[in-house]
Amino acid sequence: MKPAETRKQVLMAVEAAHAKQAQDVAVLELPQESSAFTDYFVVCSGSNPRQVQAICDEIDERLSKAGIEPNHREGYDQAEWVLLDYVDFVIHAFSENARKFYDLERLWKAATHVTEADLRSTRKTPAKVAAGKTAVGKKALPAKKATRRTTNPVKAAGKKSAKKVVTKKTTSTRTAAKAAARNRTKKR
Repeated sequence: MKPAETRKQVLMAVEAAHAKQAQDVAVLELPQESSAFTDYFVVCSGSNPRQVQAICDEIDERLSKAGIEPNHREGYDQAEWVLLDYVDFVIHAFSENARKFYDLERLWKAATHVTEADLRSTRKTPAKVAAGKTAVGKKALPAKKATRRTTNPVKAAGKKSAKKVVTKKTTSTRTAAKAAARNRTKKR
């Protein structure tokens, strides 16, 4: 599906959530490199299970009128965390306590928060603009990991080869001790 169509559908879902007084509605655009399963999360909460169900019903009804059906629904009966999967975006409707407990915004802190104005505009969203800031014809390289240098051969070698290092060190120590003992006996 085209990104503009997806943004339009996400906007419809956000407006439906607002129509049922959803609290703290947040739209997260997930980074392309870390999420192959969806582009957006819409996260909202209701003050009680009935409101959470009403929010999901309104979102489902509005999108169904536009010919968009969820691929999967989960958690509707308990209404603590209701998930509506529309493939290109996923709706997460929480009770207040469940939202605090699972804290999806913290778990997906690499995601870009998108406003309703961003969804309405035809320009690229901030995450897409940031992703496109590479030189022409060059691929973006992953960030280098900082390595910690160590002088301890056991730590540097790893667990399996550490035994070999220790064995060799012990063997060389024994050999050196034997040689020293021989030298002592020769001197006498």
